[in-house]
Amino acid sequence: MSYCLIIDDSRVIRKVSREMLEGMSFRVAEAENGEAGLLACRAEMPDLILLDWNMPVMDGFSFLTKLRATPEGQHPKVIFCTTENSLEHITRALDAGANEYIMKPFDRDILTAKLQELGVLPVSHTA
Repeated sequence: MSYCLIIDDSRVIRKVSREMLEGMSFRVAEAENGEAGLLACRAEMPDLILLDWNMPVMDGFSFLTKLRATPEGQHPKVIFCTTENSLEHITRALDAGANEYIMKPFDRDILTAKLQELGVLPVSHTA
């Protein structure tokens, strides 16, 4: 079973994302900011990370930069899930090592398609 870490300061977003991912047979953990996310990654490196951009304590971009600077931090697929939609933000995220970028609000169909594109979810999996 694949393991996903959701890093978002919104409890509602974490809850909705968790329900979607658990429905796709992921084991899920949550963190409310990038600092808590790094601690969770040190305890167990996830296969997939859903990452918000704007959070207190440590934002998503800082988290991603620190994660990718570690050898084990190259493994997880990282999807930015954010309201930041400027080309500058998207380019910065992808250049820093994000694998994909989706806009909030997103639904199960969008998440499923992105996970299939990344090879994290079999294409035969139905939404």
